[in-house]
Amino acid sequence: MSPAAPTCVWPVGAELGEGPVWHAAAQAFCFVDIKGRAIHRCNAEGGQRESWSTPRQPGFVLPCDDGNLLCGMQGGLYRFDPKTGNFTLLQAVEEGLPGNRINDGFADHRGRLWFGTMDDAEENASGALYCRDRGILREQDRNYIITNGPAMSPDGKTLYHTDTLLRTVYAFDVDAAGNLSGKRPFIVIDGSGYPDGMAVDAEGCLWVALFGGWRIERFLPSGELAGVQPFPCANITKLAFGGADLQTVQVTTAWKGLSPAERLQQPLAGGLFSFRADTPGLAQHYISTEVQK
Repeated sequence: MSPAAPTCVWPVGAELGEGPVWHAAAQAFCFVDIKGRAIHRCNAEGGQRESWSTPRQPGFVLPCDDGNLLCGMQGGLYRFDPKTGNFTLLQAVEEGLPGNRINDGFADHRGRLWFGTMDDAEENASGALYCRDRGILREQDRNYIITNGPAMSPDGKTLYHTDTLLRTVYAFDVDAAGNLSGKRPFIVIDGSGYPDGMAVDAEGCLWVALFGGWRIERFLPSGELAGVQPFPCANITKLAFGGADLQTVQVTTAWKGLSPAERLQQPLAGGLFSFRADTPGLAQHYISTEVQK
């Protein structure tokens, strides 16, 4: 992990910060505030800050190979142009489930989109895991209350996905066509906190943010715990590797669920944090133009 404590590089005060992603072409990290209905962007040091309002709750933004961003919002997938601030609907998602919303998302090495949906009230197992490829949306798994953290091994053969309330990260086998099989528990979190967003480093280790856990945990490909990164606030939501050497880690947090007293004790909750990792991450893949059709 990192020998240095994380520092808050942007005290943005997100109610539910989520989905940091490194956009190399823009030399910037992007992330969202789901409940605050906002997209934020800054450089690797937390400077050059920009923010945009979203019409609905955003679960993620991911860079596309045409320079735009793909935004998963409640009700659908949208193309977002940072230059104009305009959103263009690409595809409606779960129109028959108005209580659901899109949550975490990920782009794989083939430019495909993986994302989950969830019950916004966090009560019903109405969420599912989807893959979108060449304009075709396919449900891959179901019966989640809160989905989180699609991530993939460096060889592209294992997909990790989280059932947050079961505190379980599952592993799936992935074939070349994006079909999943062999669902199995990879890790079950022991101790405080619930597994939220994730990222994989260049050694194939899985880093898991723990909501309510005050930490990020790093797991070997075998599932063995390899390290812990403590944080000064409880609700850690996701991390992303970026910067020139992919060793700058930016981390989103949230004040959602904290009492007034807890917020006083955690004044940086909802901020964007950063630390340097000993091991670099994987290069961020772009959503392909074909996927956007």
